[in-house]
Parts: sequence; C-alpha cells; structure tokens
Amino acid sequence: MSASTTMKKMVKDIQKRRQEKPLESSTDSVTKRFKSFDFRPTISTNNHRFEMGLTVVSTEFLLLILMFGVCTGLSTSRILKSNSTSKYLTRDELWFNQTLDHFSPFDHRKFGQRYYEYLDEFRVPDGPIFLKICGESACGGISNDYISILAKKFGAAVVTLEHRYYGKSSPFKSLTTKNLQFLSSKQALFDLAAFLQFYQESLNSKLNRTSIENPWFVFGVSYAGALSAWFRLKFPHLTCGSLASSGVVLAVYNFTEFDQQVGESAGTECKAVLQEVTQLVEEKLATNAKALKATFSANELKIDGDFLYFLADAAAIAFQYGNPDKLCTPMTEAKKAGDDLVNAYAKYIKEYYVESFGAEVQTYNQESLKNTTLGDSSGDRLWWFQVCTEVAYFQVAPANDSIRSSKVDTRYHLDLCKNVFGESVYPVVDATNLYYGGTGIAGSKIVFTNGSQDPWRHASKQVSSPSMPSYIITCENCGHGTDLRGCPQSPLVPEGDSKNCSSPEAVNKVRQNMIEQIDLWLSECQSANRCSS
Repeated sequence: MSASTTMKKMVKDIQKRRQEKPLESSTDSVTKRFKSFDFRPTISTNNHRFEMGLTVVSTEFLLLILMFGVCTGLSTSRILKSNSTSKYLTRDELWFNQTLDHFSPFDHRKFGQRYYEYLDEFRVPDGPIFLKICGESACGGISNDYISILAKKFGAAVVTLEHRYYGKSSPFKSLTTKNLQFLSSKQALFDLAAFLQFYQESLNSKLNRTSIENPWFVFGVSYAGALSAWFRLKFPHLTCGSLASSGVVLAVYNFTEFDQQVGESAGTECKAVLQEVTQLVEEKLATNAKALKATFSANELKIDGDFLYFLADAAAIAFQYGNPDKLCTPMTEAKKAGDDLVNAYAKYIKEYYVESFGAEVQTYNQESLKNTTLGDSSGDRLWWFQVCTEVAYFQVAPANDSIRSSKVDTRYHLDLCKNVFGESVYPVVDATNLYYGGTGIAGSKIVFTNGSQDPWRHASKQVSSPSMPSYIITCENCGHGTDLRGCPQSPLVPEGDSKNCSSPEAVNKVRQNMIEQIDLWLSECQSANRCSS
C-alpha cells in the first residue's frame, strides 16, 4: 500500500472514530485534537512572569505529523472540518509573554498578552497562518466572519492577538496617563512581530522541525486594518501580504469628511430631517438643557459638547454599520406625520443605539473617561488616548451643510484631550502620517477594501496603486468592514454572509478579487521559500 493511500485511510479511520463519539463544540475539538499547540502559561499577576507549560500530544496527531512529514503530496488534506455558525470560532484563551517597551534596551519588563488560535482548517504542516489583528477593544475570541470561509479555502490556521492594554492584555492595573506611555501603534506593530516569531517557533518545535516558516497573511478591520497595512509596510519579510479592511491609514486632524459622508449616505430627505433635529436640539439645549438630556436618558453628560457628540455618533453609526433604515425610516415617517422630531430621535437612540446596538452613554462622559482604574469600560479611555496622541480623527462639523452640531468642533476635541489626559497630550498627526505615509503608503501586497456608505473610508486608501489594489464595495448598506462582516456589519452575520447586502454581487465580486490576490501572494511566498530551502 502506498504512503498516500495509507495516509488517506488513517485520516478516514480517525474521522470515523470521532464521528462515533458524542458531538463536541468547535473550541473543544480544537483543544483536544491539537494539544501540542496549547501554550497555556501560569501567570503571576505581580510581576507578569510566565511558566510555559507544554501538554502531551495525542498518538493520533503524532501519526498524522509523521505521515505529513514524508507525504508532501497530501498537503491539501484536512484533519476535520467545522461547520460552526456561532459568533466565535473559538474563545479559548492562550497567553504570550510580551515585551513592554520594544524601543528601550534597558527596560526588560514583560506583560501577559492574550491570544487565540483556530486550527480546524489548518493544513498540516505547511498551510498558511492568518494573523487576524484585534484592534481598539477587548478581544473575546476569533469571530466567525468571512475569515472562516477563507481559512477553509486556503487550509489556514487563524490566530488573533489582543491589542496591548485592551481587554485582559493590560500591563498595568492603573491606566494613568504616565502608564499609558507604552500604548501606541508602533509598540503594537512590534507586539505582532514578536508574537509571529514566537508562534512560528512554537509550531516548529511541536512539528519537530527547524528553520521552517509557514506563509503568513495579515488581516484587520478599521484601526486593526490600518495596523494590518502598517505591519506589511514595516515588516514585509514576516508576511506574504495583508488585507486592510476599512483600514484607516490616514491620521486626520479635522475629519470633516466623516460628517459629509453621513449626509451623503443618508440621502436628501433623511439628511434634511437630521439637520432639523440638530437645530431643534441646539435651541432646546439653550433653554432647558436638563429636560432635553433627560429625554435622551443622558443626564450624566454635563458637558454640552459630550451630549452633542453622543447624538452625532448615534446617527453616524447607522450608516457605518449597514443599518440606514433603522434611522432614516422612523425619522422621515415622523417628519411626514408631524410628530415631535426630537422625541422621535430620542426614541431611536434609546431603542436602537443604546438597547440594540449596545452603546453606553458613559462612553461620552469625560468624567468617566478620566477613570484610571482598569475595568470593563477602560477601552473608551484607551482609544481616546490613541486618538489624542497619534491619529486624531476629530469628527468635527464642516463649515457648511453639516449634520452634527457646529459645537462639535476642534476646540471641543482638544479640550477633551486636555481635560482627560493632561496638558501635554496632543495628537501628532503630521508625525504619524510621515512615519506611515498616510494614503500614500509605500507598501506592497496590501489589499484595501471599503464600503461605499462608511464615513471612515475617507481616512483609508481608496485609489489603487502598484501591488496595492483598492476596492470600494458599493451598495446601500455596505459600511465598515463589509468584505469580512457582510451586511449589516453589526450585529455579526455568521461567516460574513452577503445575502442581506442590497447588492450581494458587489460584495462577492470584491471578495473574489481578494481571494485572487491572497492566492497569488501566498503562492509567491511558497515559491520563494522552496527556492531558498
């Protein structure tokens, strides 16, 4: 019997035995089948030291590794497929011992950084590894979006690293401005590079090999999309390419285009109603601010600018995440019926933006942002620190024809930064764009994608250049991260299904272009590795 025939028979026998066992969850099956990949440390919360413990690999998996090592013709075989349609592909936490300051030769402090791995589709031993970057929030696992489809197609492992300071990956228990000095995109990029090397070396150790590198491809959405592009720019030798989905690579001081896109996405009728709401709110704010804020259940927002920003964000989010009808339908109907527009807008905010979407009023409260105690709401303070130091993205009202209040201006944002973080904090936008290149990024093998209705697309690269194609997905509810998230972009659509997009074919066309680029660049990586080996 040939080696390939033996291998196929063994895989079939293993799968048959597993089918006879009780069904287990996707995360359970991964943990049980790939024990050798489970790098779970014991963490000392006082000094962040780790004890890296290795578990014993199963006999079945050792046999598979051995056979794959001699039967390279079977590189397309998969051990077991998962048809998970849950919110996450996995939520099993793993930990990595990360360097606090990558730019100091004297500071040797470490902290625990959380990561996840999904190996159901991994083509052992030479399949690609998809590094999906987590951005400006706690990372609860690997979400089951379109990357699960890509993993199946390419036989890829998927790993996700939580951004430093966010979620459970904070180096400090107190988030004072001084302690936040190590929170930056530059440090985050080196985190990714260090993690990539750690994970590759660990994988090689478990596969009993040396100096072998799997092809890596990097993915990210929004700020994480910018990190994806910047990682490829700064570490081109570590990755075959990257996808920057709604990647906001341009730091913007006065981001007036954001509000202008909200108006364009709203359409003439809805835009006019929203502008009327803003006018009415400003009038009521001047005469009876307390009663007005109570109407929106936002009494805690003592600073009027915070309150007006809250109202502006609530409108923008409908277009950013592919739910325009949630806002425009009730507001235009209220206008036609002669109803109180302020009450109608308050109803939308309370029932959709807060209760359904999950926004919290305290996110907009500068007093809350001053809280330096590490907790569930710390992400708001952390992101504002990055805004106030590196990228700004100040969503100010345009001089003419704005939807948001003109009181949400540059001075409001600068005062917020000063009030929350202190006198010395200021966004160095020019330095950020000089370092990364902005929309003139001089990278290669980066795919940029944006949704036509997303206000953030004006901080992304929207024009193709050599080896960096850019695609705009055009449809009525195509917003932030449509290529990976489908429609709407929130709440999560399992596997990023495009069926609810107003133009599924537009989404699928861009996805096909993405697949072709990923396939090409992975192939070029693998060819280069074969030539150098």
